[in-house]
Amino acid sequence: MQRHGSGGSAVIRFRGVGFVLLLAHLLLVAWLTLRPLDVPWMTAPNLEPLAGIRADLALGPAEAAWRIGEGLLLLAPLGVLLPLADGRLVVSTWASFARTVTAGALLSLIIELLQTGVPGQVVDVDSLLLNTTGVALAHLLVVPVGRALLRRRARNGRGRVRTLLREEAPQGPTPTIPRVGIAP
Repeated sequence: MQRHGSGGSAVIRFRGVGFVLLLAHLLLVAWLTLRPLDVPWMTAPNLEPLAGIRADLALGPAEAAWRIGEGLLLLAPLGVLLPLADGRLVVSTWASFARTVTAGALLSLIIELLQTGVPGQVVDVDSLLLNTTGVALAHLLVVPVGRALLRRRARNGRGRVRTLLREEAPQGPTPTIPRVGIAP
């Protein structure tokens, strides 16, 4: 069994809370994007990048901000929840960013592909672009600052960051039974 100090249990709690929030958010996104809609008519799928954004901008600033904001905010919490569920404090900022944005883009792509079989839902390539941009912005705005604050809190007296989840506490010598020989 792995033993951790009080800081270790705090990191484990962060990971647990991050995982539960991630799961809750994904369930909400699935309900919003994959439920059948009863609509009198449907628009054609948008497979031309930025065409939907240009159409939204033509509707006026308030309506454009609303529609583009919806696309940016739908998966934006993943930019924070994925690194939180990972639980690492010491990690390359760019590697974390790349992993998070790639996971967000893949999840958005999966949603768009699943929407092809859902009545009332229309595939829109601009949703993929906006969702991925929202994940990237949320990650850049929150995660580096949050990790820096958590690392500062986790510093011990020697000035190094404790990697609580990645190193095992010393367990002592391996127990031996004197009557059992070593196998050939």
